[in-house]
Amino acid sequence: MSESGQGWEEGSPERLYVITGGRSGGADTSTLDLVTLIRARTGPPPGMPPEQAAIVRLCGSPLSVAEISAYLNLPVSVVTVLLTDLLAEKRVEARAPIPPANLPDVALIEAVMHGLEKL
Repeated sequence: MSESGQGWEEGSPERLYVITGGRSGGADTSTLDLVTLIRARTGPPPGMPPEQAAIVRLCGSPLSVAEISAYLNLPVSVVTVLLTDLLAEKRVEARAPIPPANLPDVALIEAVMHGLEKL
């Protein structure tokens, strides 16, 4: 309890245990890493747990798991558990970021920029 006796301290182990229902991971957490992009499919329904509702509201446009963790001030492990539930309920969708091999070569981009500057 906090010094004022008004609830748990932010980030306390007890609070995190309650948020995740005592779970430390799910079957689908292997598909989620720090750079996996999450996008909401729907808005939060009435009665959704507040942390999950916050994730759904945040992810109107794609955010990485790391960004969600930072915005909510929750450990990545907790966010991953919550995201696993949301993925199972089809409230959000996950997408791996564009692999570096599929991005254009930096030298090519620089050459195009220099060519445009000379116009």
